Amino acid sequence: MARGRSPGYDEQRDMIARHAAALFAQRGYPATSMNEVAQACGLSKPTLYHYFRDKYHLLLHIADDHVSRLQALVDDIGQRQLPPEPRLRALIERFVQEYAQARDAHRVLTEDVKFLQPEDSALVLNKERAVVAAFANALAQMRPETEAAGLTKALTMLLFGMINWMFTWLRPDGELKHETMAPIVADLFFGGVVAVQLPPSSAAISSKETNP
Repeated sequence: MARGRSPGYDEQRDMIARHAAALFAQRGYPATSMNEVAQACGLSKPTLYHYFRDKYHLLLHIADDHVSRLQALVDDIGQRQLPPEPRLRALIERFVQEYAQARDAHRVLTEDVKFLQPEDSALVLNKERAVVAAFANALAQMRPETEAAGLTKALTMLLFGMINWMFTWLRPDGELKHETMAPIVADLFFGGVVAVQLPPSSAAISSKETNP
């Protein structure tokens, strides 16, 4: 008879994944060892292997779990049956806020997924494509002429270019927060710079917050 999982198994696994994602984000996947992951988690290496087969499966879990959470956000917003523009705005704002909570996992997804085997990479990529399609569908419904002009995907990828790389310049310890930036990104995409509504606290935010 197979042994059941111990109480707290999933929580421990999530804790390991968080520490590994932080190390991968800081050092890169190739430069991080399982010894370092175990040390960061306060676990022995044999205990670590009880939860993950090897470093590769840690990487796969981090990438797949992150993109699956993004899929869940898409599904949640889709169930609200919003008109196209409010739906796209909700997607933008929820994604920016989610990236704030999953900064390390998002960096792993954008920079280390190239180390996955083709079949695993395809699994993650297919989920990413479904996420992108949700944004593109909302945009195409809002501006049908972009579909006829073959611009829907290009505009969607420009939007992702804004939100996917915020982690490279938006400091988590800075005064400018993701929840402040979320509606600004949506305003900028929908109406350009002239449409951006300044937050009440904007006068107190130093320009140094956005310096590379």
